[in-house]
Amino acid sequence: MTDVLVAGETIIDFLPTETGELAHVEEFTRCAGGAPANVAVALSHLEETPLFWTRLGSGPFGDFLAETLESVGLPMDFVERDENAKTGLAFVNLGEDAEREFTFYHSNSAETRFQPGTVEDETLDSISWVHFDGLSLDAEPSRDAIFDLARRASESGSTVSFDPNARPERWTEFDYADSMYQAFEYADVVKATPEDMAEMDVDGDADELAEHILEHGPHTALITLGSEGSFASTTDLARWTDSGTSVSHGGFEVDQVDTTGAGDAFTAGCIAALVEGQGLEEALSFANAVAARATTAHGAMEALPDRDAVAALQRDR
Repeated sequence: MTDVLVAGETIIDFLPTETGELAHVEEFTRCAGGAPANVAVALSHLEETPLFWTRLGSGPFGDFLAETLESVGLPMDFVERDENAKTGLAFVNLGEDAEREFTFYHSNSAETRFQPGTVEDETLDSISWVHFDGLSLDAEPSRDAIFDLARRASESGSTVSFDPNARPERWTEFDYADSMYQAFEYADVVKATPEDMAEMDVDGDADELAEHILEHGPHTALITLGSEGSFASTTDLARWTDSGTSVSHGGFEVDQVDTTGAGDAFTAGCIAALVEGQGLEEALSFANAVAARATTAHGAMEALPDRDAVAALQRDR
């Protein structure tokens, strides 16, 4: 039986066949994407297959995504199809350093139309971990539905994790910072980047960013730093440390091709490690290895590693 539920969007990523400005790219490759979907698929690769609550549109893009999710072994219990909406799209711009920017087409698309109560309390009582992210909070009714899930998961005793996943261009209806602080109230674990926090007008080094997160409710803060690795800090409420502590890991050197989904791979690695009882330092090493391997091919899901690949990278460090 699964211990984890992931909730949020699954969309189509159109990846360019060349680097440079999006306006000048002539060809794209269609890939499955969406941060929560990346997390769910990565967990499946790591033998911690979760339940996945997502909502796909009608038409061929929705068909492609449903087939992709099923092909990696994800249960389809909460993979919904919305016959009155299209599937959201994201066009990705890749820089020379493999970093990326996104242009979204998702107004009134299926991932904005989650309904409260879809995941019943009985299901939440049977699992130990629920993960959600900020991209599900920028439009109604999904915002209300995901906040409702997070609240009920917290009340049920599940560990709740959250990734702000800042995409400023999508925040036109609600205030980003206020929404993040509301999410922090339900979350036990927050994984964020300096860029996520800067959009909240919070700056500082990794230790300062983590401290700010911990001051607003969560007991564990994970700060990812790209090629420089990651940093984590906890209060004494975190069960993976004996008391409040801070640890860091310098990451792994790989030949990066595309960083799309690297943060999601890190999130999946951390969840998998912590669910199975690893300590915080071990979890950071495992998560960094998962993220590093995920950057070695184009697409958020194409290079997601299994446990053997992660172990090999850790051995070779």
